[in-house]
Amino acid sequence: MIYSVRGKVIFTDSVRAVIECGGVGYECRTTLNTLQAIAGKSEAMLLTHLSVREDAVELFGFATKEEIESFRMLVSVSGVGPKAAISILSSMTPSAFALAVATGDTKAFTNVKGIGAKTAQRISLELKDKIAKDTVSVRGGSAALTVSPIAGNNASEAICALEVLGYSQGEAAAAIGKLDPALSVEDMIKQSLKILSGMR
Repeated sequence: MIYSVRGKVIFTDSVRAVIECGGVGYECRTTLNTLQAIAGKSEAMLLTHLSVREDAVELFGFATKEEIESFRMLVSVSGVGPKAAISILSSMTPSAFALAVATGDTKAFTNVKGIGAKTAQRISLELKDKIAKDTVSVRGGSAALTVSPIAGNNASEAICALEVLGYSQGEAAAAIGKLDPALSVEDMIKQSLKILSGMR
């Protein structure tokens, strides 16, 4: 498994970057976000994901850990291949992707060329469940105890989403605790992000 490539940027176009390492040029399929991040740089480091299929072996590269993790989550969804995952992450940032999953915003995915309503629903449902399970696992099953004083299911989902976006459980819970518990999950997340941006 190739974890990353670091070296001279010898070629880029709208869908790939070629990084020369030790005299070998590694072609990495990538997103517009990563291409923008390395634009104008003579050297770059990309985190990589090797995709091996019957008809192709491709290397995908990403400028950030958040983006490669989002890519891997997407390709874990049935019916979503690397090409579709790249298209989605070229259309939105990892934070926007996580927010769309957490709030069940399927429209954010159907706005991407080639992503239909059924695929968007699978992405939302499968990854929302996965995020929730991963968060509960990390917390050792204490999620319900943590959020019950401040709201319930909406607060729990909002805290999960904020953790996906990179905030600690304590930060997320503190921000959610300042809000009206009757708010929707999406409104909780949006208002919490405003609060948290002022705290950092």
